[in-house]
Amino acid sequence: MTKLKRFLRSSARPALKLLVASLILSSCSSSTTPTYPTESMAEAIEDVSRKEYNTQVSARLVGQTLWVYVPVEGLLERAQKPQKYTEKFSAEHDTKDIADSGIFKIRYNITPISEKEKYQLYTYNKEAVEKINGVWRVLRRVIFSTDRRTGKQPVFFCFVTADIKTGFEVRELFYLLDLKKLYYEYISWGEYQHRATQESTVSPEIVGDRTGAHLDYRDVTMKEFIVKQINHRIQLKFQKPEVEQSADIDKEILKIAVHTIRMYNFRDFSVLQLDNAFTRRTLVLNSDEVWANPVVE
Repeated sequence: MTKLKRFLRSSARPALKLLVASLILSSCSSSTTPTYPTESMAEAIEDVSRKEYNTQVSARLVGQTLWVYVPVEGLLERAQKPQKYTEKFSAEHDTKDIADSGIFKIRYNITPISEKEKYQLYTYNKEAVEKINGVWRVLRRVIFSTDRRTGKQPVFFCFVTADIKTGFEVRELFYLLDLKKLYYEYISWGEYQHRATQESTVSPEIVGDRTGAHLDYRDVTMKEFIVKQINHRIQLKFQKPEVEQSADIDKEILKIAVHTIRMYNFRDFSVLQLDNAFTRRTLVLNSDEVWANPVVE
């Protein structure tokens, strides 16, 4: 299970996102009219997935967050032709939101290392991908066919794919306006990949769970989403990687945090704190300084 979790970061994650992209972008020209009331979105996703794709899923609307749980058996498989990639950084990071005090605290230990060639040994199982793609089609249809007059449309969507044989799980969280911007080509697919966060985990609770009983269903807040996105962008920046080893790591982390906060016009915080565990340096900016900082310009 540990190997599966490790290889997702370098292999399976990009494969899944590209498949989802083809589903979203290939259907951009289709017209939709309001069909599903907000309060019945979850039931509609379950019904259509079962009837049209013979796939059992569980969906639940909590506040303005819609959860979709897709159980599969055998999510990853050994790649027949492993792709080579280069590891350039040792990257550990921990992004936390201290809600009581309104602090965004980012702790990281990122250092350049001697370049190592590695191989992406795992990829997604084709049968599992077909099932996931079917549910994504249903989700897209329901999202763009919801009658907002019947209630507040969900703001966040948490799409959970769980391998109930191995206990391996992938959670993707995305913001409705980001999806619409992609759909109407206001942002690129690459930018959407940075905005839609992904997290993976391995847990014995997932094994055999066909209904998502192990999930902590809750209404995601904008603050939580921004925290997750900062974490996700750091991971892409240094594990993909997107920068050269000569990059100023502190400046890159600051750019990520400030850019993400500004992008969503989020002001409900008091302090942004960056802790470099390697150099033991700390940078603290208050809310006004975050908005005035020229580092992202």
